[in-house]
Amino acid sequence: MTLTCMVIDDEPLAVELLEGYVRTTPFLTLQGSYCSATAAFEALQKTPADLLFCDIQMPGLSGMDLARLLPERTRVVFTTAFSSYAVEGYRVNALDYLLKPISYQDFLAAAEKALKWFGMSGPARDTGGAADSIIVKTEYRLLRIPLASILYIEGLKDYVKIYLKDAEQPVLSLMSMKFLEEELPSDRFIRVHRSFIVQPSNMSYVEHGRIVFGKARIPVSDTCRQAFLNFLSAHSICPR
Repeated sequence: MTLTCMVIDDEPLAVELLEGYVRTTPFLTLQGSYCSATAAFEALQKTPADLLFCDIQMPGLSGMDLARLLPERTRVVFTTAFSSYAVEGYRVNALDYLLKPISYQDFLAAAEKALKWFGMSGPARDTGGAADSIIVKTEYRLLRIPLASILYIEGLKDYVKIYLKDAEQPVLSLMSMKFLEEELPSDRFIRVHRSFIVQPSNMSYVEHGRIVFGKARIPVSDTCRQAFLNFLSAHSICPR
């Protein structure tokens, strides 16, 4: 998932800082930067954005005023030097509230909160062609994983294990199977069990109702069996 975003601040140095943070964050795409809320609002009428990093105290239309004009789909992270606006910010349903000077660690935490919100409410707007990778948080870093390298995914309560080609250990990430199932392209991945999503093009073979990836054998539940067989037939994958 990629979120389109705007930076809105009447201070050039603040804009430059946030632009750098956006470009450093793999799941954010900078749609534009504006020195006033009025200019940003006009741009949003032509091209909506998912997320705004917006100062509050600006000449003319304030960031708070802009937030009240936005559709529910566009969310705001306020960036300000004044803590007194915090309560009012949450009244307009802001996702987060960052106090200047803003560190990248705090910025990333707010961006991840936005990513989680869009993941729960539905996919963000598509910003291009089909994705060839996913971005997951593992330990204290963001990791881009090529889709072609994924063998299968195992769900463990609030976590998932992503098993990759030529990797001794799976990637462990805090996310739900439902979120990942919706994020992965349905023409490449299929859920075959409440605890497993597989990429059939990377399997070795199917034996006794189990999908074999090297030494791993993934069960196919009765409720998923027909959908799995239909997937193999539709994509001309012959289980050996």
